[in-house]
Amino acid sequence: MLTELEIRDLALIERAELTFGAGLNTITGETGAGKSLLVGALELLLGERPRPNLVRNGATRAEVQARFVCDAKSTALFDWIARELPVVAEEWEGLAADAERELILSRSVGADGRTKSHVNGRAVTVRQLAELAPRVFEIHGQNDHQRLLDPAEQGRLLDAFGGLEAELGRYREARARWLELVQRLAALEAGERERRDRLDLARFQAGEIRAASPDADERTALTAEREILRHGAELKQVFGGLVDELVDGEHALLSRLQAVDKTVRAWRERVTTLAEAEESLGGALVHLEDAARGIQSFAERVEVDPARLEAIEERLAELERLEHKYATDCAGLIRRAEELEAELRRLEGDEQSLASLGEEIEAARGVVLERGRALRRARTALREKLAKSVHAALTELGLERARFDVRLEPRGEPAPTSSPDADRTLFGESGLERIEFLLSANPGEPLARLRDVASGGETARIMLALRSVLAAAGAGRTLVFDEIDSGVGGRLGPEVAARLKKLGRHHQVLCVTHLPSIAAAADTHLCVSKVVEKGRTHTRIEALSGEARVEEVADMIAGGAAHATARAEARRLIGTR
Repeated sequence: MLTELEIRDLALIERAELTFGAGLNTITGETGAGKSLLVGALELLLGERPRPNLVRNGATRAEVQARFVCDAKSTALFDWIARELPVVAEEWEGLAADAERELILSRSVGADGRTKSHVNGRAVTVRQLAELAPRVFEIHGQNDHQRLLDPAEQGRLLDAFGGLEAELGRYREARARWLELVQRLAALEAGERERRDRLDLARFQAGEIRAASPDADERTALTAEREILRHGAELKQVFGGLVDELVDGEHALLSRLQAVDKTVRAWRERVTTLAEAEESLGGALVHLEDAARGIQSFAERVEVDPARLEAIEERLAELERLEHKYATDCAGLIRRAEELEAELRRLEGDEQSLASLGEEIEAARGVVLERGRALRRARTALREKLAKSVHAALTELGLERARFDVRLEPRGEPAPTSSPDADRTLFGESGLERIEFLLSANPGEPLARLRDVASGGETARIMLALRSVLAAAGAGRTLVFDEIDSGVGGRLGPEVAARLKKLGRHHQVLCVTHLPSIAAAADTHLCVSKVVEKGRTHTRIEALSGEARVEEVADMIAGGAAHATARAEARRLIGTR
C-alpha cells in the first residue's frame, strides 16, 4: 500500500507531500491544475523515460519518492528482492514473519535529463526499478505498463481466481524434476565423445602399466645387475687377480698377514706392551679375511651372459619409457595405475548412468504430462465462469456490448517418445498451454488480445471490470486509475464508483476523476489546485474533509459550490458512500 508520496520541483509542483490511506483514494481538481502530474510522478517510478521540461523552472533536479508498506504474504515480491536486492532483504530479516515491510522507491531527474534511482536509500539501475515498481503498484489508463496486459499475469490471475495454485505447484514440481534430469543427461551427452575418448585412453594406459607390472625397487636392482653383466669379462679378470693377491698367490697378502700375526702373538706373551698392537692386527686380519671371501664369492658369481644382459636392457628401456611418458618413477607408476583404475570405474559407471537416466526422464515426463493435463482440464472448466463474471462487470460499467474470453492455446502436442528439445517448448513454466485474455470492445469486432484492444478512453473501465472480478486473486497491490470516467455519464458514475469502492476492499485504489459520484465514494479525498504566488504558478495538493470536501463535490456537480442544490446533492452523495 502506498502511504506517502513526496514530489519536489516537478513541473508546476514545487513541493508536495501526500498521505494516502487504505481503500479508495480520489484525486480531483480543475482541468490543468496538475492532476496528471501525480500520475506522471508515479510513472517515473515505473521506469518511464522523463519527458522534456519536467524539472521545474529554476531548479536543478526533480525528485519523486514513494513509501510503500508491503504485506508479509507478498512472497513473489520478496523473492524478487532476495534475488535482485539482497541488501534490502537482509534489512528485513530481523522482522517478525507476519510484520509489514517498508519499501521506499525514489527517482530524480536532472535538468540535463539524467536520472538516478534508489530503493530504500540504495542506488539501483532503472531496469531494477522498472521491474520492482510494477510488483507494488500499477497504473490503468492510456498507457502500456499495466501488469494486467502481461499474459503471465493473466495466467496467474486465472489460477488464483479458480484456486488452482496447488495444482500449478504440483505441475511445477514435476516439471522441475524433469528439467533437472534432462539437464543432467545433456551434461553427460555433451561430454560423451570426450568421455569415450578418455575411457579409451584410460583403458590403454592402465593396461600398459599393468602389463609392465613395475616394482618400486626393481629399477635399482636391474641397473646394478646390468652394470655387472656389461663388464663381466673385465670384472672376472680384475677380481680374479685380487683373489690371487689376497688368498691364492705365492705371496698372498692374507698368508703374509697371518704370519705377521703369528709372530706378534708369540712375542706378546713375553712383551706385554705388544698386546694392543696384537689386538689391532687380529682385528685387521678378521676384516681382511671377510673381504677376501666376499671378493672371491663375487668373482666366482660374475658371468658373461649376453642373453641376460639383453633382457635387462629391454626391461630397463621399458621402465624408462613409462617413467618418461608419465613423468614419474616406478613407485609413481604404481600409483598412476591405481588412479587410472579408479577413473575407469567412474567412467564406466557414467556409461551405465546414461541408460538409467533415460528411463528416469521418460517416467518424469509422464508425470509432467499427467499433472499438466489435469491443470488444463481445471482451467478449461474455469474459463466460462470467468468470462461470464467479466462480461457482467463490463455491462454494469456501460460496456455491455464488449465480449471477453480466455484463450487456452496448447503449446504443442506431446510426441510418443521423449524429445527434450520439443518438450522444453511443450512444458511451459505455468502449464501445457499459453493463457491470454481476449476482448472485443465493440460490436462486429473479432476477439483480440487484451494488449491490442485495451486502448483509448475505455481502457481504465475495462481494467476496472477485470480487476473487480479478479480482485481477491491479485490482492495487495496499489491500483491507479487515470481517466476512468472518460466517456462515462452521470448514469454510470455511481456504478463505476461502487466498483472502485468494492475493489478498495482488496487493493488500495487511487483514482483521478472528474465525476462527483466517484469523488464522494472516496475514503481519502485529495484536491489539486493551481495558484499564482509572487508571479509564479504553483500546483497545490491538499486533503479534503468536512465542508471543504462538500464544496469540492458540489463544484464538480454544478460548477459552483455556492449553488444550494449542488451542495445538497454533494452532502447526499458523501453521506451515502
